[in-house]
Amino acid sequence: MRTLVVATALGLALSATPAAASTTPHLPRPTGSQPVGVTSLSLVDTSRPDPWVPSVPYRELMVSVFYPAASAHGPTKPYMTPLESERNLEREGIPGLSLDALSTVRTNAVVDAPAAGRRHSLPMVVLSPGWTQPRAVLSGLAEDLASHGYVATVIDHTYENRATTFPDGHVTGCAACDVDDQPGIWEKVAAIRSADTSFVLDELIGPHPKWRGSALIDPQRVGMAGHSAGGANTLQAMLADPRVRAGIDIDGSTHVPLPASGLSRPFLFLGSMDNYTPGTPNPYDDWETDWPNLTGWKRWLMVSGTVHSSFTDLGVLADQLGVDIGASIEGTRALAITRAYVEAFFEQHLRCRPQPLLAAPSPAFPEVSFIR
Repeated sequence: MRTLVVATALGLALSATPAAASTTPHLPRPTGSQPVGVTSLSLVDTSRPDPWVPSVPYRELMVSVFYPAASAHGPTKPYMTPLESERNLEREGIPGLSLDALSTVRTNAVVDAPAAGRRHSLPMVVLSPGWTQPRAVLSGLAEDLASHGYVATVIDHTYENRATTFPDGHVTGCAACDVDDQPGIWEKVAAIRSADTSFVLDELIGPHPKWRGSALIDPQRVGMAGHSAGGANTLQAMLADPRVRAGIDIDGSTHVPLPASGLSRPFLFLGSMDNYTPGTPNPYDDWETDWPNLTGWKRWLMVSGTVHSSFTDLGVLADQLGVDIGASIEGTRALAITRAYVEAFFEQHLRCRPQPLLAAPSPAFPEVSFIR
C-alpha cells in the first residue's frame, strides 16, 4: 500500500550505505520571485478528545504556515529537531547515516518574517503528509508555493507520526502506528484528518484567526494537496468541507471510496508511472474506482522514474545523503516536476489562470504521462 509504509517510516531504502555527504543537506531554492516566511502554530481543538489517545481531552495540532514575506533576512526554519530526526530515522536502519541527519537540513523560509500582501489577496493551500510522516517532508513544496504568492499550511496529524514537538517541549509519538492493521483503520483516518483540516481552516480563516497574517488569506480561494495518506485525506476533506475548492492526491491510495453522489470540484491525481500498468491489477485500482465519481474538472498524470518518496523532500535529501530510494530520476528533478504541476493546478483553479501544462503533455516534462 502506498499510504501504509510499515518497514520504513520514511520510505527510504534499508540496504543503502550512504556516501559521505559533500555538502550540508538542503532544500532546493523556491522557484518563485517572493521571499518566503514561515511561522509555527500550536492549535488546540477543545471540542473533541484526541481520537488516538482518548485520555487526552482535546486534539492538539502543530501547523507550519509558509507565506510570501516582505524580507528574506533572518534565521531560517529548522527542518526537524534532533529528536524528531532520530525517531524518524531509527526504524530505517541505514548503515552509516547519523540519526540526527534530518536536523541538519538547511531550509529557505525565514522564521516569523513580516508577511507581504494585501487583505484577502493570497490563495491558501493546505498540505497533508503521508502516514507516519511529519509535516517537514512537504517543506520544499510549501516553500515553493509561498514564493509564488500562496499561503501554504502544512498539518502535523498528531499521534500519526513518530514525533511532533510542541512549544512547551512535550513530544508526542505514533500511537496510531500500533493499530494501523485493524479493520476500519482508513475510515477512522479519513474522519480524523477531515476534522483536523476543517479545524485548521476555522483557526486560520474563521472569525477568530490564530495567525496574525490571516487577513491576507482569501477565504474563497482555498485548495488542498496531500501525499500518500494525505492525498486520500484531500478527497475526504473536500467531501466534508466545501471551503476546499480544489484538490490533489499525490500518490495516495484512497481506500475509502467516493460516494455515488461524487465530487464536482476540480481534482488531480499525480502518481508514479513505474508502478502503473493500465488494464491490469495495480496499486492505483482505487483511483480507477473513484474516477467516474469525480464529476468536475479532473486529470490523471503519472511520472516516470519516480517512487513513492520522490514526490516529497525525501527524494532530494536521500540523494544528498547518498541513500538509494530506488528512483531512476534525481530527487531534485522529481521535486521540480511535483512543484510545477501542483502550482499549475492551483493557478488554474484558485487564480483562474488557464495553464497549458495541464492541457497536454509538455516537452519540458517528458517524464509526465497524461493517463486521462
